[in-house]
Amino acid sequence: MDYFLDEEQLMIRDLARQIAEEKIMPVRAELDEKEEFPWEIVNALAQSDFFGIYIPEEYGGFGKGCFELSLAIEELSRACLGVSTTFAANALGTYPIMLYGSAEQKKKYLPDIASGKRMVAFGLTEANAGSDAAGVQTTAKLEGNEYVLNGTKQWITNGGEAEIYTIIAMTDRNKGARGASAFVVEKDTPGFSFGKKENKLGIRSSSTRELIFENCRIPKENLIGRQGMGFIVAMKTLDSSRTGVGAQGVGIAQGAYEAAAEYARERHQFGHPIISIQAVQHILADMATETEAARALVYSVAKYIDTGARDVSKESAMAKVFATDVAMKVTVDAVQVMGGAGYMREYPVEKMMRDAKILQIYEGTNQIQRNVIGQALIKETAKKK
Repeated sequence: MDYFLDEEQLMIRDLARQIAEEKIMPVRAELDEKEEFPWEIVNALAQSDFFGIYIPEEYGGFGKGCFELSLAIEELSRACLGVSTTFAANALGTYPIMLYGSAEQKKKYLPDIASGKRMVAFGLTEANAGSDAAGVQTTAKLEGNEYVLNGTKQWITNGGEAEIYTIIAMTDRNKGARGASAFVVEKDTPGFSFGKKENKLGIRSSSTRELIFENCRIPKENLIGRQGMGFIVAMKTLDSSRTGVGAQGVGIAQGAYEAAAEYARERHQFGHPIISIQAVQHILADMATETEAARALVYSVAKYIDTGARDVSKESAMAKVFATDVAMKVTVDAVQVMGGAGYMREYPVEKMMRDAKILQIYEGTNQIQRNVIGQALIKETAKKK
């Protein structure tokens, strides 16, 4: 479908597609096999100014929004979800500074982020705080002019590779979710270290590590927003970033559909290409239709967020849950269309199927997304009475 992209949007999409096809596709299997962080590709994205797409012009970015960022993420995901996760998680870690950072924090950090000079990670998840984001145990205690952080973050994307970390920690346990605060922590800060690199089912080129804080002292100026705003910072950050996860779902579904359709044209059984078999056509038809529906929803929600709408939790949850469920179904169907070949690592769809599963889990499981949507519907129906 034609989504009437303007000249700059077409440039972003086409350049992302070029990088995906020229830089990512030739090495994606090797990156996955070796669990190798894609620094060469990250540098190519930085040279093409992709890290500044969504950052305001005054800080060296392009001043675009969720929609343009989603276009780039979609194209990268079509080639490799591990690489796109590295890129998208950088935005996830940046949003707290963009949305709630002080003028000084924005001036200090955003130009380096926009240029790709310094990567970012977001630290919310812990062993006992995933879907229950209010269950954070990491603490930040104010001592004089410094906050002292203690605790551990788990399964943090870009962990160990990023230079800048936005961290949610409890400054007052007695206040529950209202006692959480957000901070910027730089990589080389004493008392801040990393656990082992996790060995994962998919997105294996993406780095996933523990963040460990042991009497880690940071200046009180590293507080993002006000003390006690951490939960709000985290939720608003996720509202802005979930269309990016939806875009990942669209991209990987598109890549899987293309691989399956191409194989179906080339594979002959019973004397003709299997794409001529109606049963195969129906699977491909559903794959194409569901992918296009997911794309339309993600694009629509991303544009809605870019209007500056205040409460987008329901819509961003819808985009994430629908597009990522589609991604899982379409990648499984791609393996089915390709049969035994689809199960082999010689072809890309087995990797796509492994990669797609994380989309239903990170940045809020799809069950949690349905809770968010359900709670919003309850509020909407209550207002109508």
